[in-house]
Amino acid sequence: MTDKVLTGKRVNTTTQTSKYTLEIRRLFHIALPLMGAQLAQMGMGVSDAIMAGQYNSADLAGVALGGSLLWPVMLLIMGLIQAVTPTVAQLNGRKDYKEIGEVIRQGLWMALIGGLTGVLILNNIGPVYALLDVDPVATAISIPYLAMASLGFPALMCFFCLRFLADGMGFTRPAMFIAIAALCLKIPLNYVLIYGKFGLPEMGGVGCGLANGIINWFQLFMMVLVVSQKRFNLTGWRQKFSAPDWRRIKPLLIIGLPIGASIFAEVGLFSFTTLLLGSFGAETVAAHNIAMNLNGVLFMPAMALGMAATIRIGFRVGAKEVSEARTTAALAIATTILVALLGSVFIYFFRFDVTALYTQDTTVADQASVLLLFVVFFLIFDAIQSTSSGALRGYKDTRAPMWIAFFSFWGIGLPIECILGFGWIGEPMGVYGFWVGLAIGVGTAAFLLSFRLWQTSNNEERIRKLAN
Repeated sequence: MTDKVLTGKRVNTTTQTSKYTLEIRRLFHIALPLMGAQLAQMGMGVSDAIMAGQYNSADLAGVALGGSLLWPVMLLIMGLIQAVTPTVAQLNGRKDYKEIGEVIRQGLWMALIGGLTGVLILNNIGPVYALLDVDPVATAISIPYLAMASLGFPALMCFFCLRFLADGMGFTRPAMFIAIAALCLKIPLNYVLIYGKFGLPEMGGVGCGLANGIINWFQLFMMVLVVSQKRFNLTGWRQKFSAPDWRRIKPLLIIGLPIGASIFAEVGLFSFTTLLLGSFGAETVAAHNIAMNLNGVLFMPAMALGMAATIRIGFRVGAKEVSEARTTAALAIATTILVALLGSVFIYFFRFDVTALYTQDTTVADQASVLLLFVVFFLIFDAIQSTSSGALRGYKDTRAPMWIAFFSFWGIGLPIECILGFGWIGEPMGVYGFWVGLAIGVGTAAFLLSFRLWQTSNNEERIRKLAN
């Protein structure tokens, strides 16, 4: 009798472990291509920083300042459209394929309008620099950089919408291949435009912006080819024309506005910090940009796992597998922490080698190496809050995370940055004070968002209401 009972327990334990292992494999099956896509996308920003930095430190600062405004605007609008991912994932779980097609048609209208709005914003950004008294040398490069980058903004938003169709249905590899191809084109295109090869004018850092615009149209063209394949025909997304329909756009906005606002709250703080550091000079901005670039690269695996959690949890909620969705959320957080720890170890031991890739300026390199010590601790909290947000999006729980993001980043992080960085109380710590504030803000978000995820994943009534 005892042997049978023990054997039964052992079988049950083995079965449970197998389920966890299988779910981790499924998460990584979705996440790895997303990780590759995000790293390649990030690689384009890194290539801009490295190539502009090798050209001139002022151009590096100008591109950094331009990116500090380009990324928040891009991610805010992308966040609105990102409502497509959990919506498609849940519809896919319910096998309601025709409704997916209508979601995509309305999402494309949102993408087009959002893309044109982004063009308008990026071409009227000068007063922001004047208001914040940013270094005029860097500003003179940043403004035309943004104007050039805006040329591809509508294409980028439409690309995201179609990518989220593929992602939401579990086909994440196309985005990776497109992003890798785009990166392979971006580097030589940067070189030609920065240095003025083949008879073209020498544009310096501004050439990186024009290269961005061109690459965004390339990515849209490639993604249209992908989602025109037979496997997407069951959605009927291109079988008819749909005019903008507020009744269908409104539910997407209810989900997407908080997603966009949450992303904007986080990235907006990072970008605003860069702008505030503009008054400390181009060298400080350049060092800060190097640290943020490397943090961003190592943050991509966590971001990809969060996106994979959105897709898997959305599918399982749509299939009415609530307890299984909770398991997916827990496994996503656990694997995220492990991956982030590995990234922190890498930064600690190789920080001097990596900074040398960005700049030959010893002052910038030394300062960046110190800032990377902050990244060692910062990265783990950033990973937890990102994956928690992604998992909550799978449940369509986006409003509470939005308020948590604004409270953590702007209510906690920014005041501490200014108090320590500018020395409102005590001696000014400069850029290091700003990084302490960033770390505390991100840590607060990690704690509150993971707690919200625990609450939502255990509340079946809330899950049902959010899914409707």
